[in-house]
Amino acid sequence: MRTQRIHWMTLSILVVVSLLLAACAAPAAPTAAPVATEAPAAATEAPVVTEAPAPTTGSLILLDWASYEAPDYWTTFAKAYPDVKVDFSFMSESADSYAKLKSGFKADTVHPCSNFWKIMADENMLAPLDTSKMKNWKDVSPSLAAQGAFGGKQYWAPYEWGFEGILVRKDLVQKVPESWADLWDPQYKGHVAFYDSGETAHIVAARVLGFDPWKTTPEQDEQIKQKLLELMPNVLTIWSSQTELEQMIASGDVWVAASAWNATYINMINQGLDVVYLNPKEGRMGYLCGFAIPATSTNYDLALAMIDSYLDPTSQAKFANDMGYGISNNAALPMVKIPAAAVEGLGMDNAEIISKTMFYQYLTPEQRQAWTDVWSEVKTSK
Repeated sequence: MRTQRIHWMTLSILVVVSLLLAACAAPAAPTAAPVATEAPAAATEAPVVTEAPAPTTGSLILLDWASYEAPDYWTTFAKAYPDVKVDFSFMSESADSYAKLKSGFKADTVHPCSNFWKIMADENMLAPLDTSKMKNWKDVSPSLAAQGAFGGKQYWAPYEWGFEGILVRKDLVQKVPESWADLWDPQYKGHVAFYDSGETAHIVAARVLGFDPWKTTPEQDEQIKQKLLELMPNVLTIWSSQTELEQMIASGDVWVAASAWNATYINMINQGLDVVYLNPKEGRMGYLCGFAIPATSTNYDLALAMIDSYLDPTSQAKFANDMGYGISNNAALPMVKIPAAAVEGLGMDNAEIISKTMFYQYLTPEQRQAWTDVWSEVKTSK
C-alpha cells in the first residue's frame, strides 16, 4: 500500500511540475514563472492522424544525447520501418546541435534544450512539424508544447525535462556541500567534476557571486572569469560524457559532480552507492528538451515518424523509469514508477522545487560566444 501511495503521489507531482515547468522554461528571471506568450500550432488540440509514410530502405541521422539511442525508446518506429537504417551522432551540450547545423552537418532530427529553440527557429534552421501526422501529439502537454511554437508554427516536440544539481558521494566527503559556492572548498581539491559548458560555467559562477547571470556587465564578466579560474585546482575532470562521469563517481575518483543529471542520480542509486543529489541554496538548474527536424533534412516523413515514436506513451514511460526525467506525454504518466528514494532525492515531492530552480534561458549570439570564449580560456588554464 505504501508503494502504491508513493507511486500515485509521484504521478500527481509530475503532472503539476510538468505544467509549472512550461511556464518557467520561457525567458524570465531565474525564479519567475511567466506564462507562455505563444500558443502551440492549431493541430496540438485536435490532430487528424493521417497515414504514416510507407516503409523504406532509407536512413536517418539523429543528432542526440548519448543513451537516447536505446531502441526501447523508439520501438514503434523500429517495428514499422525495419529496413530503415538509423544512425546517431552524439552531442555533449545543446550548443553542439546549433553549431553542427550551422557548419553544414546533415541530420534528420535534433534534440537540444529550450534555450536554443527560439534562435534555431528564428534563423530558419528548422522545418515546422506537421503534428496532424503524429498520433501521439494529442496527449502531449499543451503547456509544454507551447514552448516550441513560434510564429504560429510548431517547430519543437517537447520530450523531457530535468535538473542539473550537485551529486555527492556521501561516504567519501567529510562535509556534504550545501551551495554551488562549496565547489570552491579546498577539502574537495582534485575530486570535483565540472560540466563542459560555457553557459553552465557562467551561470554557476554568476550565481555564486550574486549576479543575475543573464544581465551581467563587462566588469562582472571579468569577475566571473576570475572566479572560474580559481575553481580549476579543485577540478579533477571536465565532463561531457554521462557514462564517463558515472564511472568516475563509482570508482571514487569523483566525490562531487557538478551539474549532474537526474539519470546519473538514478544510476548511482541503482548501483547501491551512498549518494545525495543536492538542491543547492542558490537553486538547481533546469531544462526542457525536445525534438525538431532540420530544414536540410531530406527524410522529413521518416523523421516525423521517429519523433512520434519517441512520444509513444510506453516508450516515454520506459524512458522516465530508466532516467528519472519528467516527460511530456500525459498518457504515459500512469506507467511511471520512479523509486521512492529518487522521488525524495530529486525533490518531486516538493511543490516549491520549480520556483527554486534556475531554468536555462534564451541567449543572444553575442552572449553565447562571449561565455564560450571565457570557458575555453579557463579550461586551457588547467
